[in-house]
Amino acid sequence: MTTSAARRATIDRQTKETRITASLDLDGTGAYDVATGVGFLDHMLEQLARHSLIDIELKAEGDLHIDFHHTVEDCGIAIGQALAKALGDKRGITRYASVHLPMDEAMTRVAIDVSGRPYLIWDVTFTRPKLGEMDTELFREWFQAFAQNAGITLHVANLYGENNHHIAETCYKGLARALREAIAIDPRQAQRVPSTKGTLSV
Repeated sequence: MTTSAARRATIDRQTKETRITASLDLDGTGAYDVATGVGFLDHMLEQLARHSLIDIELKAEGDLHIDFHHTVEDCGIAIGQALAKALGDKRGITRYASVHLPMDEAMTRVAIDVSGRPYLIWDVTFTRPKLGEMDTELFREWFQAFAQNAGITLHVANLYGENNHHIAETCYKGLARALREAIAIDPRQAQRVPSTKGTLSV
């Protein structure tokens, strides 16, 4: 049964490339304790927690001596799996949400369907190869891994912006605000699954 008291999950993921533990409380206060070894990713995941009000604990050790790809992608996998596990059968959730998220000159639209059907549309372009030490191409990898493993349909489109930091941050903050609304319990649903099929299982 999906209730506010039960919507927590922990995922331990270990491969030859990474060792990750991710814990989520969907009905938290936005608290976070994040350490991935990738500074800019830490910053983005802290924004995700703070603005979704999902408590996130994430510890990752990865083969950063090679590059950041495995760690970034596997963090997306672990957080996505923890979200799916915490949501359970998705009984009572709002399911759909969309947001336009501004940050100074940048604006990004994020739309989400907690559908059990994973799909990502990513319409975001960066003009710099890196933010901090993180390759900007890895943002798409994180969102792809997250959407696939969370079982959500996710559309992210940067409408305009010049500052690459602002563009990336609006993507994560937009996801946070959309998630906050989509996973909220709708009292009118009366613990029903929000689908005429009666299930939102993958």
